[in-house]
Amino acid sequence: MENAAHGLTFRDASDADVEDLVALIESAYRGDASRAGWTTEADILEGQRTDPEGVLAVIKAPDSRLLTVERDGRLVACCQLEHRGEHAYFGMFAVSPTQQGGGLGKVIIAEAERQVREDWGVSEMHMTVISVREDLIAWYERRGYRRTGKTTPFPYGDERFGIPQRDDLRFELLVKPLV
Repeated sequence: MENAAHGLTFRDASDADVEDLVALIESAYRGDASRAGWTTEADILEGQRTDPEGVLAVIKAPDSRLLTVERDGRLVACCQLEHRGEHAYFGMFAVSPTQQGGGLGKVIIAEAERQVREDWGVSEMHMTVISVREDLIAWYERRGYRRTGKTTPFPYGDERFGIPQRDDLRFELLVKPLV
């Protein structure tokens, strides 16, 4: 789907996109390259953010889509959308560090919300954010998400999610009504 106002193309990821998607996600969250954008987790987590198996699992899972966003034929962002009954789950959101800060994230999240509302008829979008990411949570709050206070433990010891640099990490559930 085309979003002409921003020169963006939205489409579901395929197996052929896995390598590029892993590189995009890693660049947005890990290492020095991620510091070019504001979504970096480099100070709280080292190691990987995802891997080819994790990305492929999202692409292949039933009731799940990995939405890719291209500008001028180049991958600039992605997000996972998963149908979970009355709500959709929004995850694996990554915007290329060099594309951050220009409003692209707002456009993508609005399109993701529109798609799940129209395609799946859900009334809420849910997501989990690392609770110490106050700047990121504030950004989502400005988009209409609210903190629920419900948290789940960070998977310490599972290096597929990274190597924590602090011992107080947990995920907080954020929710937005889509009606």
